[in-house]
Amino acid sequence: MGRITIFRDMIGVIKDKASLSKATILSKSNLHVAVLRATSHAPSTSPQDHHLSTLLTAGDGSRATASTLIESLMDRLHRTGNSIVALKCLLTIHHIIKRGPFILQDQLSIFPATGGHNYLKLSGFRDGTTATTWLLSAYVRWYARYLETLISTSRVLGFFIGSSSSKVEKEKQIDGVSSMMNDDLIRDVDSLVLFIEEFCKVPDKSLSIEGNKLLHELVGLVENDYLLCVNEILLRLSEFKERLSHMSFGESFELVCILKRLNECKERLLGSFIVTEESMGGTLWSLIEELQNRVGMKEEGKFLTKENKERYTESARFGDRVLTSSDSVKFSSSRFGLNRRNSFNLLGSTE
Repeated sequence: MGRITIFRDMIGVIKDKASLSKATILSKSNLHVAVLRATSHAPSTSPQDHHLSTLLTAGDGSRATASTLIESLMDRLHRTGNSIVALKCLLTIHHIIKRGPFILQDQLSIFPATGGHNYLKLSGFRDGTTATTWLLSAYVRWYARYLETLISTSRVLGFFIGSSSSKVEKEKQIDGVSSMMNDDLIRDVDSLVLFIEEFCKVPDKSLSIEGNKLLHELVGLVENDYLLCVNEILLRLSEFKERLSHMSFGESFELVCILKRLNECKERLLGSFIVTEESMGGTLWSLIEELQNRVGMKEEGKFLTKENKERYTESARFGDRVLTSSDSVKFSSSRFGLNRRNSFNLLGSTE
């Protein structure tokens, strides 16, 4: 097994040199060369910071340049059958999400033009050269799905989670959470929970990360994402806490379903080797428990808000379907509610 590994590594070094020489002879762009250097076959090193910096700097130019870089990186990812190269490509994509300029992130988010699920196309990736590469293949498949979910969640939120270049957009979102409609808040939280659910699917620790720099870097990036995601969920659930008594039956039901999914993730998170009990985010789980205690359950799967059960008798629900001129215009947050008299005037009273 040791000889096979050494022989494989030697072939990898030869392939890297051949690819770089070919790129130079054919006068391919410096971007292609930079991608090759950042995603070498060397198993002992993660993508070097100076190679990543070259890529990120090069991508901070024209849209055409950024598009060429992403295409070159994706071509490298889709052509390789080597688990080391695939992991380095995925780590490079993750660094673009974290540290890349907006224009480079934008090109990443729309590649390919059709977007969609599994657009990294690694669900069938297998590297059976050795037992180690076979186990690494499981991380490649999971990491690809994880990054796809991270990108799709970021599309919903309007900014990349944990991105330094999305700081302004994130601050706008934070300031605007209290004015968001309930449907939009539910959409955001649902997308964030999908992200947590994908996080929970990390492969078992059958391959020790000790001494494996690639997996060690992967774990560091993913754990940071988790903490940031918890903060985003906390922000939105705290807003729901303010709105409970003003939510409709359907909205209450959707919220309870989301809280249930989050609770189902708790045990799986504790069972993963990435998240520790200290980094789980105790405040989040306390808030989830509080919200669940304030939301009642009636019969099979019919959830009602405890503070507002009287509003949701059958006759009250029927009455809510009829809009009259005396109905108030409800703001999405209870903190900005208007009384009926003021809202009636807003609707155009002629008195």
